[in-house]
Amino acid sequence: MAYKMLIINPGATSTKLAVYEDETKICQENIEHSLEEMAQFDTIPEQIPFRMEVIKKFLKDQKIKASEFSAVVGRGGLVPGLHTGGYRLNDDLFYALENDHISSPHASNLGGMLAKLFTDALEIPAFIYDAVTSGELLPVAKVTGFPKITRQSFCHVLNSRAMALKYAQEIQVPYEKLNLIVAHLGSGVSMSAQSGGQIIDSMGDDDGQFSPERAGSVPSLELIKLCYSGDYTRADMKKMVRGKGGMYAHLGTSDCRVIEKRIQEGDEYADLVFHAQAYQIAKGIGLMSIVHKGKTDAIILTGGVAKSKMLTDIVKEYVGHIAPVVVMPGENEMEALAMGGLRILKGEEEAHTYQLPTVQKREDYGGWNPKEWDKE
Repeated sequence: MAYKMLIINPGATSTKLAVYEDETKICQENIEHSLEEMAQFDTIPEQIPFRMEVIKKFLKDQKIKASEFSAVVGRGGLVPGLHTGGYRLNDDLFYALENDHISSPHASNLGGMLAKLFTDALEIPAFIYDAVTSGELLPVAKVTGFPKITRQSFCHVLNSRAMALKYAQEIQVPYEKLNLIVAHLGSGVSMSAQSGGQIIDSMGDDDGQFSPERAGSVPSLELIKLCYSGDYTRADMKKMVRGKGGMYAHLGTSDCRVIEKRIQEGDEYADLVFHAQAYQIAKGIGLMSIVHKGKTDAIILTGGVAKSKMLTDIVKEYVGHIAPVVVMPGENEMEALAMGGLRILKGEEEAHTYQLPTVQKREDYGGWNPKEWDKE
């Protein structure tokens, strides 16, 4: 039996959609949304009707009927405390995704919400897979110097686990038997230590190394001075940490291709900052290696920035003594979501069930019935 899946991956100003039949990608499109379009929405859930119309048009353009699907897989949102792998979309998880007092407001939360609303009338399952906040951190990894702050797993779980699984398949060793360090190099850089088929420690994009657009960790007292200097608002500081930090803050661009060209033309400061980023990425990998107590089987460099050979070569120089370094560039988010959903449908993995401690009622977003779309 072939399984056809709709994959939904919402971003702040885009909606990535794809259709897979088993391992084969039938079609994929990245629909860009203007800042003016998105400015009309004050909250993430308010975008639901707009995004559903985008999905409807995509399917119409591709001449694919909603009734053809076996399941829908959405990008996981920022719900804390999730395990790696898939979750079946139920009302409790929908409520957690839509409410800011449980999850952080983020466009990726829409992935699960849209998947659930799409499938309700079709009576097929909807899943999220490998949410950013999923992991199985060791108890010792959660403790910080602030009793009121507990470290939670936070990294690009989706692509990091997908590449770890792919690497295990390539070397024909069960994923659960490998100790891996995966560095996802994108606009933000995050790390994960994977062992026994789980993410047992991680380092988020604001928790360590700086990156093309993230400031990373900095001396705390100096950061406090900036916060209370009166020169910056809370919004300013958030942008300096995420969005306008890292290489962008130093060089006015986060594009590694542009920076590499400047280095080749003799820009010594660009060379220093670029090397410093690679140096900090290597330090992060070194910290993650402690988790495995010196028994790391491989280090995987992945993400869009891993396409920069200049960067990955510098990182290799620093960490090659820890374990073999494997470069697997690109994000592969849509494929990772599809393959995760397929493993669940085939019974190779079991989807988790999310449960709130008390019964909550979700908002009513209207009777979306994709069955009716097929008749139009």
